[in-house]
Amino acid sequence: MTQTRYTHGHHETVLRSHRWRTAENSAGYLLPHLTGGQRLLDVGSGPGTITVDLAARVAPGRVTALETSAEVLELTAQAAREAGVSLELTVGDVHDLPFEDDTFDVVHAHQVLQHVADPVQALREMRRVCRPGGLVAVRDADYGAFTWYPADAVLDGWLEVYQAVARGNGGEPDAGRRLLGWALEAGFTDVEPGASAWCFATPEDRAYWCGMWADRVRESALADQAVEGDLASPADLREMAQAFRRLQDDPAGWFLVPNAEILARA
Repeated sequence: MTQTRYTHGHHETVLRSHRWRTAENSAGYLLPHLTGGQRLLDVGSGPGTITVDLAARVAPGRVTALETSAEVLELTAQAAREAGVSLELTVGDVHDLPFEDDTFDVVHAHQVLQHVADPVQALREMRRVCRPGGLVAVRDADYGAFTWYPADAVLDGWLEVYQAVARGNGGEPDAGRRLLGWALEAGFTDVEPGASAWCFATPEDRAYWCGMWADRVRESALADQAVEGDLASPADLREMAQAFRRLQDDPAGWFLVPNAEILARA
């Protein structure tokens, strides 16, 4: 049931982005609900920076990191080793989680549902493995709501290409606006929806975000898929990279990434 191809891939330009994420900048809505001793499942742990932070918050509780392959899970393991944190590592599919019912106090997924084939089934599984009264916490960006200044038609084109590639892979890049509806369809009746945003406007933040995308749009799996799918030419991708560099260098440059969040009681 999972996608056959992950839109972003695991190129260095992607990991550069994902390793920037922390529990504070990416799971702040969940942190007040965490206490020591909880058992937590992190679905789609990736390079593990959020996972390691969450483990510190629930210590001496146990944290299980789930990824789709041993290769990707090793990225999480590396982060845990560097932080001196012990994690349980599991390869599995969020559509059919390899855990018994009512196993976890908290189930967390950050920027995951936008990439899966059946988000509602994924949420059903997350609910199943969460104990009654436990918490399922999900956060996803909404690409269609990205905004930036100054306006740039080339960046408009970049967004269209990204959305086409993601949907061609079976995902939904505008997942954020759908989280609440997906949760209700999955059977949750106690859902607290919310939102927060990443804003890249200081010179340092623009250098990180725009510089990362300038590289990613030319060098990552996304670039390969855009060319293979005849959605953009290498010349188009170079022009998109240049547009990101222009935004990076503009003192008035501003880029907003809105993220929807749900806290759902099992």
